[in-house]
Amino acid sequence: MIRAAIADDEVLARRMLRALLAAEPDIELVGECRDGHELVTLLREQTPELLFLDVQMPGLDGFGALARTSHVPVTIFVTAHEQHAVRAFDVEAADYLLKPFDDERFARAVQRARVHVERRRATGDRIAVRDGKGVELVDPEAIDWITALDYYAELHVAGRSLLLREPLQDLETRLDPARFVRIHRSTIVNASRVRRLERLVHGDYEVVLADGTRLRMSRARRKALERLLPP
Repeated sequence: MIRAAIADDEVLARRMLRALLAAEPDIELVGECRDGHELVTLLREQTPELLFLDVQMPGLDGFGALARTSHVPVTIFVTAHEQHAVRAFDVEAADYLLKPFDDERFARAVQRARVHVERRRATGDRIAVRDGKGVELVDPEAIDWITALDYYAELHVAGRSLLLREPLQDLETRLDPARFVRIHRSTIVNASRVRRLERLVHGDYEVVLADGTRLRMSRARRKALERLLPP
């Protein structure tokens, strides 16, 4: 099943999309929202794979909502305004449906989206990091450690720093707890990179990674890390 969501401020538009999706046996509707702020929350909590998105919505438009989340599903824009098409494909939209459209056009858009979803599934659970040039897919196993920067998470990968538009606590729920552990309120470490623990004067510890990086660890979090280290 493909988990899908609808974001449109018009009640009739949401009802129409809901009815069309009911005829697609492999698509499960997991949420609907009326504006961009609701959409940001829905994407974080439900993580749909497919999104039917209106552009012009009150408060925060569709593009603004996508810019505020690291989880950008395969997206079909559904709008009455053709002038946004170029911008839509700049964010890698699967299709752009102009209202009004018929059932055949909708079916073609859904089929195109299925292909995109399958391609994403084939890449595994990689983390999409967006910058001004595009998207980099990061294998979690390649991450050495992660730090919190306000509402962002900074990934440290082989000497590089990548800024992810996602709070650390949200990213933590997507990481393998058998590999990643929080060692401080603002730091998560890949346990396979840890080479030694050094005790400091006041009872706290420093974690030393394979590349020599030293990270402060809270005393209360020492046991959680030690459970992931080899005996």
